[in-house]
Order: sequence, then structure tokens, then C-alpha cells
Amino acid sequence: MENIVKQNLLYDFYGELLTEHQRSVYEDVVFHDMSLGEIAEERGISRQGVSDLVRRCDKILTGYEEKLHLIRKFQETKRMVAEIQTLAKEFRESRNMALIDEIGRISNDITQL
Repeated sequence: MENIVKQNLLYDFYGELLTEHQRSVYEDVVFHDMSLGEIAEERGISRQGVSDLVRRCDKILTGYEEKLHLIRKFQETKRMVAEIQTLAKEFRESRNMALIDEIGRISNDITQL
């Protein structure tokens, strides 16, 4: 399950950088849950060829993340926004001005990502 989530995130962020053929085959495996044999038969290539292509796509997409860190930055930003929302709710309830300073600090951290 975790691998599928990882593949989905990698594809969402970097899929457009694959060739049309790579995207099409990768989508069949990851999104359409087709077997390697089904894809091979449909496209007239070997099952091993499909397997190699999917592994190569995984490696390419992982390489982009290792260089650009867009997924890591997105997840960190998402976490920080949730933290800001929690602090804003606490502020509305308590009117504790120290929470505003904390919100500002987190906001600045987001801009540094």
C-alpha cells in the first residue's frame, strides 16, 4: 500500500517529465491496476519489457524527488499549515497573543522552504 501512495505522489509531481509512452504504461500499472501481462499483450511488448519500463520510471521519478524535494516540501508545508490552523483556533478561544508570534514564526518557516 505504501508503495502505491509513493508512486502516486511521485507521478503527481513529476509524471509530466516522463515520455508519453512511459506515462501511459506507468498509468496502466499504477492507476488502472493492470497486470504486466495485460499491458504487454495490449501493447505487443514482452512482460519483462513492461516490468523494466515501470522500474525505470520509478527510478526516474525518485531521482527527480531526490534532486528537487518537491514532495518533501509539499508535505512539510501541509504539516505547517495544519499547525497554523490549530494555533489560530487556540487564539480565537484564548486570545493569547503569544500564539500570534508562533503563527508568524511558522509562516516565516514556510517561506524558507
